[in-house]
Amino acid sequence: MRLVSWNVNGLRAVFKKGLFDWLDETDPDVVLFQETKAYPAGMPADLVDVPGWFVAYESAKRKGYSGVGIWTRFEPDEWIRGIGDEQFDDEGRLIGARFGNVVVCSIYFPNSAAKTARLDYKLAFNAAIEHFSARQRELGRHVILAGDFNVAHQDIDIARPKENQGSPGFLPEEREWFGSFLDSGFKDTWREQHPDTVDAYSWWSMRTRARERNIGWRIDYFVVDEAYWSKVRSTGIEADVEGSDHCPVTLVVDNPK
Repeated sequence: MRLVSWNVNGLRAVFKKGLFDWLDETDPDVVLFQETKAYPAGMPADLVDVPGWFVAYESAKRKGYSGVGIWTRFEPDEWIRGIGDEQFDDEGRLIGARFGNVVVCSIYFPNSAAKTARLDYKLAFNAAIEHFSARQRELGRHVILAGDFNVAHQDIDIARPKENQGSPGFLPEEREWFGSFLDSGFKDTWREQHPDTVDAYSWWSMRTRARERNIGWRIDYFVVDEAYWSKVRSTGIEADVEGSDHCPVTLVVDNPK
């Protein structure tokens, strides 16, 4: 099964930039979107009733903000809508699809914001994700967490680590949490397969021609529980795919059914 995760920075915008051409070229089985920025009622019909796909979205109450979605060729056994905590679910930050004993989630982690304005909120969200993941494991399920985690974990994951000390997404508290989460029994799939690869990023600022110069951050991940790691076949970062300030990341795993 081939999975693709992409923070599209507006699903309607990337639709106009050739979303379906990209899908035809890459032929994924499951697509996980973040930052859709739309309600289904306000989307073009082509993004709601998609031939050959089972489609579901979780949208933020705030118009034009956040939002996640999943398109899948396989009909899920269950849709999981939100974490179950109103303060996070009102921002449309998680949707999951369960295939047998494997839960695949599209997650859009909060940005800690300038002057750490939302750091406490983000750390609370992180803790909620930990609890959610633990609950799924207690139910005997494997977990695939995909999306924009809004954190560059290590110095190797950011082009200019020294200059970004104290920047949102590279704060010690954020990086420490991600490390402790992995230590609790999860794998950053791409880094596990490419432990020493440098200059590999998934987000570039649109303000400074950063993508052209590859001054980026790796903040988009596929994370799986350790017991599922043996099912992972390959991972990738599709840095040549444009249409958003993020690029897609990929994961190939054994079929869950």
